[in-house]
Amino acid sequence: MADGAVSVLEAARAEAYSTPLDQIDVSLQDRFVTNTFWPFFERLRNEDPVHYTAASEFGPYWSITKFEDIIAIETNHGVFSSEKSVSIGDNDGGEAGADGFELPMFISMDPPKHDAQRKTIAPIVSSENLRNMAPLIRERAGKILDELPIGEPFDWVQRVSVELTTQMLATLFDFPFEERGKLTYWSDMITTPSTPSKINPGADMDFEEMKAELLACAAYFKGLWDLRVTEPPKTDLISMLAHGEATKDMPLFEFLGNILLLIVGGNDTTRNTLSGGLLALNNNPDQYDKLRANPELIETMVPEMIRYQSPVAHMRRTAKADFEFQGKLIRKGEKVVMWYVSGNRDETAIPNPDAFIIDRERPRHHAAFGFGIHRCVGMRLAEMQLRIVWEEILKRYPRIDVVGEPERLKTCFLCSIRSLPAQIPARA
Repeated sequence: MADGAVSVLEAARAEAYSTPLDQIDVSLQDRFVTNTFWPFFERLRNEDPVHYTAASEFGPYWSITKFEDIIAIETNHGVFSSEKSVSIGDNDGGEAGADGFELPMFISMDPPKHDAQRKTIAPIVSSENLRNMAPLIRERAGKILDELPIGEPFDWVQRVSVELTTQMLATLFDFPFEERGKLTYWSDMITTPSTPSKINPGADMDFEEMKAELLACAAYFKGLWDLRVTEPPKTDLISMLAHGEATKDMPLFEFLGNILLLIVGGNDTTRNTLSGGLLALNNNPDQYDKLRANPELIETMVPEMIRYQSPVAHMRRTAKADFEFQGKLIRKGEKVVMWYVSGNRDETAIPNPDAFIIDRERPRHHAAFGFGIHRCVGMRLAEMQLRIVWEEILKRYPRIDVVGEPERLKTCFLCSIRSLPAQIPARA
C-alpha cells in the first residue's frame, strides 16, 4: 500500500474514533471512493454493533456489523422483509423509481413468491450445467488473456474483468454475442449513480432518460422472450423464465426487474472480485509469491478474494414488526442494513480478518454471499469463473503489476472498482 494511502487511512481512523458514536454514518459514499470506511465499521463492531443512525442521505437506518448478527437478521425473514428494497436507498438498484415506475424482482420478495421464482432459474447453476460451461469459460478467458499487451499499461477492469463477465452473461442469457456490450451498459446504468447522458453530453442521465433506456432494455429482452416461448425449453435464463410455471405470466416490469437483477448479479461479484483480487495480490507480494510457488492455492485463494473484496457491501431489510435485537428495539418499518463488508472483517468470527491470506483454513467462512433463502444463487458460478481465469493467468504470466491507483465507484451498495491500471512485464 502506498504511503499516501496509509496516511489517508490513518486520518480516517482518527476521524472514526473522534466522532461521537451517535453521529457515525457508515453509509457516506465518499468513503467508498477513498476506501476509508473500514475504521468506522471497526469502531461499531467494538462499541455499538447494532447501531442506529438517525439522519443520513438515505434517512434513518440500523447497521448490523457483526458476522453472527448478520446471519441472525438475514435468516429471520419472518420479521425482516426484503419486499420494500434490498439496498439502503428506497429507490436504489433499479427496484423502484418516481411516478410509480416499479421494477419488482425476486430478490426483493418474501416467500412464497421469492422461493418459486428463484427455483425457476436455479438449474442454470446446477453442478451439471457448471461442468458443461467450464470449457467455454476457459476458452474465452484464454483468448482475453492472450490479447493483452505486454510491457505497456492497460485497464485491467475493461480488458479483463468486464470482458470476461460480459461474455459469461451473454452465454447465460443466450444473448446475441456481438451485442453483449448492451449487458455491460445496462448493468452499469443500474449500479452507477451518475450515468452519462446520451442526450446531453457532459451531463448525467435524468430519471426520464433512464426510464426510456430501461424500457428499451425491456423491449429488447421481450423480443428474446417472445422467441423462446415458441421454442422447446432450453438451458438459458430467458427460456427458463419463459417456460417456468412461476414466471411465465410475469408482467413486463416484473420481467424487466428480474432480468436486471440477473444481469447485475451475474456481473458485479465476478467483475469486482477479479479486479480486487489482482489489487490484493499486488498489495501483498508475499501472497503473490506463495501463489506462484503453488498454483494449487487458487482453490482457497478465490473465496478469500471474495471475502476480502466483499463486492456487495450491504443488503437491507425492513422490519415487519417491533423486534428487540441485542438489547435494541427495532421498530416496525425501520431499515435494517446488514453490512457484509463489516461482517467480513469481524475478528470474533474470522481470524486475522484484515489480512489477505490465500491459504486460509476456512476460506468460505465469509458473509459476501449472504445467508438463508437469499444466499447468492450464482455463488458457485462466480467461484468457478474466478478459479478458471486465475489458472489461465498463471499459465501465461508470472506476474501482472498494478501500476496506478484504482478508481472506485461512489456507492455504498457495492465495493466496485471501475478502473485499475495494470501492466504485464516484458519478457527478458
